[in-house]
Amino acid sequence: MSSLVVYADNASFKKEVVDSDVPVLVDFWAEWCGPCRMLLPTIDKLAEGFKGRAKIVKLNTDESPEVAGQYQISAIPTVILFNKGKVVNQFVGVQPYEVYAAEIEKNLK
Repeated sequence: MSSLVVYADNASFKKEVVDSDVPVLVDFWAEWCGPCRMLLPTIDKLAEGFKGRAKIVKLNTDESPEVAGQYQISAIPTVILFNKGKVVNQFVGVQPYEVYAAEIEKNLK
């Protein structure tokens, strides 16, 4: 796991995601989820590629059910892109790196 990936929970989600001044891609995941593990290299690559321009955050839905419920996460992995505290796009299931990267790029402008 890249040291550039931020781990958020119920207590830190607002500070790390909603109050961020850069776009934030949040990976909602759980330890037992196979597809979530498949997504891990993509999340690390995004953290490296967007270092200093966007934030990549992981939130464990088992450990932070309040946040997962607030964003109506019913399947994982779900990846949500936030910009200025608002949801701008949501992806359910594993997507290729390019899909996430293109969406982050659109929100950097």
